[in-house]
Formats: sequence, structure tokens, C-alpha cells
Amino acid sequence: MEELGREKKNKEQRKVGLLYDERMCKHHTPDGEFHPENPNRIRAIWNKLLDAGIPQRCVLLDAKEAEDKFILSVHSQNHLKRIKSIRSKKFNSKRARIARKYDSIFFNEGSSEAACLAAGSVIEVTKKVGKGELNSAVAIIRPPGHHAEQDEPMGFCLYNNVAIATSFLLNEKPELGIKKILIIDWDVHHGNGTQKMFYEDPHVLFFSVHRHDFGNFYPANDDGFYTMVGEGAGAGYNINVPWENDRCGDADYLAVWDHILLPVAKEFNPDIILISAGFDAAVHDPLGGCCVTPYGYSVMLKQLMSFAHGKIVLALEGGYNLESTANAMLACVEVLLEDKPLIGSLVADPFESTWRVRQELSAFWPTLVKECPKKLINQIAPAILHSSSDSDVGENEGSNVVPENLEEVFQKVIEPFSQLKVDEVDSILHARAELMEEYKSGEHSKWDPDYEIGAELAACSSTEEEDEASPVGSSLSHDLGDLVRSFPCRAKLASPWVFSVLEDFSWYLCNIELLKRRPQTECNVSQRQAKTCSYSRLEAICYSPLG
Repeated sequence: MEELGREKKNKEQRKVGLLYDERMCKHHTPDGEFHPENPNRIRAIWNKLLDAGIPQRCVLLDAKEAEDKFILSVHSQNHLKRIKSIRSKKFNSKRARIARKYDSIFFNEGSSEAACLAAGSVIEVTKKVGKGELNSAVAIIRPPGHHAEQDEPMGFCLYNNVAIATSFLLNEKPELGIKKILIIDWDVHHGNGTQKMFYEDPHVLFFSVHRHDFGNFYPANDDGFYTMVGEGAGAGYNINVPWENDRCGDADYLAVWDHILLPVAKEFNPDIILISAGFDAAVHDPLGGCCVTPYGYSVMLKQLMSFAHGKIVLALEGGYNLESTANAMLACVEVLLEDKPLIGSLVADPFESTWRVRQELSAFWPTLVKECPKKLINQIAPAILHSSSDSDVGENEGSNVVPENLEEVFQKVIEPFSQLKVDEVDSILHARAELMEEYKSGEHSKWDPDYEIGAELAACSSTEEEDEASPVGSSLSHDLGDLVRSFPCRAKLASPWVFSVLEDFSWYLCNIELLKRRPQTECNVSQRQAKTCSYSRLEAICYSPLG
């Protein structure tokens, strides 16, 4: 009787595939210089799983290199040739020069093999899950893939691993009956490459939640904005939820799950789910600036298991704090194994941007047409002063209270703008655009420590003689400083009136975040290095290339 019970339990246990191959560690910087996307990322995950006894409970799979024809289903012939050729010894002296042509890419003699293994590994686990041989699977791979576009590598990514596996299921294995695929990209960076590859395809619902920061967070464009909903037959099948600030956590992500992703997923009814599982939104990640916990990731994943009969594939993307990434992946694998109950609770207010995304998509998804309860929209989270580092805590302690004269401060900021003429506003916007382009192109090697937005406005709107009397003079800079120090860009503050102000002046608040604060550390924008500029009392993220 006891044997029968044990046998029944084994039969009911979910089959979870697990793939790891040390050969993917051969991809590293050619000179041994430190880089956040390094071999220790996947080693740390594997060691964490070993310590927890996870491999013994999973079906271990072997990595295989992707066939050229599968890579060519989403990439160009030139792209394939370029990545394959760098393994040749005759390119030993050329790899660095070739890599410099691209955005945030490095090559060594092992890069080509690692990239081919990463793509092939996702194909392998996806095929097993698609066939029903496994309930779900995890591919611990590198280099990551979601930034790689049809004709170029970028953002640490060489081949678009998830896109290749998606195309494989739809085009190479029709006998599996997989006609609808849901791709969820929870990496902190927008999956620009994946989005473009399926932008007009109604068979693929692409969902990305990521930092956007008004188009200034990597990949630093508007591809990840919520208005990018797909085109042609794919209209409505591309969903972006862009965060316009840092410090997003469990409750923020789960609010998006509850109010956007889960209702749409239910209506879409996918046959399989592929997750671009980047963990750089995890707490303590040096590049992401967010604070999702292992518990948050586990709840997000658990809620997805009611779709597609639990057929879920996780493919590693970013994640640059070794401990945070390993803990988050362990939490996810335990969810797939279904051998640990989830313990915990979350109570917090979602971002207002959640409702904007719903409104944009409601034309395509009837489930989103229903208006959200006002009690949710009007819930106000307390303003929190974001300290740049632990050393700032003492200085900022007690400064996170919204001032009683908040509306008065807003009015002092807004009034000068109302007095500007149209041509003056155009001049301001033109000057701002030129300055941002200079920083992006590398004409400035570091932030100007004495730069002030108020000075820019004054220069655009008045002569030197008029500065003292100008409504857009130096006092504006002081007022803006008070305003910005009062709350982060998240700005769940006092009333719907506040929201309308932030909507109207979002471009200006973004400008403040990027240019006004005086840095304590240098930021080499010309080489787009992954650094965080530490400001006197706020943070701004430079054009950090993250996977």
C-alpha cells in the first residue's frame, strides 16, 4: 500500500526540464576585463540549484547548437555569417574592432559557440515542452538574446534565443498543434529585438514590462512605449508596460499582472508560454534599479501556470547581481516543481501608468474595456525620497514627507511656462533635443557638474540683461529643486490634480531627472558603460547597456 502511494505521488509530480552547459562560459571579454554579463552569472545559478538539490528533481537536458536554418528564421544571412565567423582564428586581431561597430557587444573566440548553444538550448527545451514530454523547462543560458535584432547584435545579445525558439514552434513543428504563443519579457530592459520580429504576427502575443524612463533607459528609444501595440494583423498583440522611474517592486509588477497580463492571457488562450526571464529587476541588481524579490517572481510565475496547461519555458536573459539572480531563479524552479507553498502577502498601490496601458489596449481586448474602480485609481502611495546610496540615508532621513504647500510649489514651477511664447517654447525644446543628442553621441564625456535646467530656460527665453527680471530665471531652478526633492517621478502624491500636472510636464520632469542634478561620479556616456550616476539627492540612470 505504501509502495502504491509513493508510485502515485511520483506519477503526479511535474516533469521539469533543466538545461545548463559549461561551454556557454567560454563567451567572455577578450582581455579578461570585468563585464556585468560574465560566465559567473550562470555558474552562480547552477551552484545555487545544486545546493538546493534541484537537479535531482528535474530532467536534465543536453545543450545543442542551433541549426543555421532555425537562426535564419528570425535573423539575416549577414547576421548569421558575422556571428559564426568570429570563432575563426583569422579574426583574432579583428574581433575588438568588429565589436565596436555595435551597441554594447564584446566578442572572443568562444562567443560564436556560446551563442549557438544558447539558441539551440532554448529550442531543445521548448520542443520537449511543446511535445508534452515535459510540463515545463528552464534554460540557464548566455549570452542573452532579447535585444538582438534581425541584422545586428546589441545589448549583450548575439542571437535572439526566445524568438528563434518561437519561430521554430510555429514554422518547423506544425504537428505539435501550437498556434498561439505568449512571450513574457520581465527583464528590466525592453525586448526590442523580440518585439520587432513579431510586431505584425497575431500568433504571438508579446508582453514586456520594463523600465523606460521616458525613452532614456536602455535601449534608449520609444520602442518600449505603451502606444507600440503592433501593426497590421498583429495590432493589439504587442503589449508594453513601461516604468518611467526606478524602484519598482513586487506590488507594482503584480498589479500589472492582475489588471493587464492575466485578463489578456485568458482571452488569448496561449498553447505555450515562453518567458524571457531576465532578473535585473531584482532587488540589489547593480544595473536595473528595481526591487523585485524572489517571492515576487515566484508569485508572477505561479499565476501563469493556470494557462497553457502549465506549459512554460524560462530562458535566462539579464540579471547582474549574482546572488539576487540565483535566488530568483531558484524561487521560479521551485514554483515549476510545485513542491513548495507560496507564503507571503503584498499590499501596495499600482502605478497610474497601468491604467494608461489598459486604455490603449481596450480597443483590441474586450476584457480591458471595463473601467477600473476609482478606489484603485485614486489610491495614493506616500512620496519616498530616493537615496543614491546607503551613505545618504542619514542625510535624507525624515525628508520623505510631502510638504503642505505642494500645490503652491507646483504653481511656482508652472507659472513661468505659461508666460513663454510659442517660439520660446520651441527654442527650449530644440535646445533640449540638441543637448540630449550631444550626450548620446558622446560629444560630452561626462555630465557638466554646473549644468542647471533653469539656466537653459533662461538662455532660451531672455537676454542676460533681462535674466534678473525673467520669470524663468535662477529662482525657477531653486523651485524645481524643491519640487523634485519632494517626490520621485512615480509621484503618487496628493490628488488627480497632481497627475494632470505631471502628464502635461512629463517631458520637463524627465529633463530634470537626466540633466539638472549634480553628479558625484563621472558617467562615460560615449562608451555607454553600465554605470549609475549618483546625484546629491536623486538617482538618474545613464545609457546603461543591460541584457
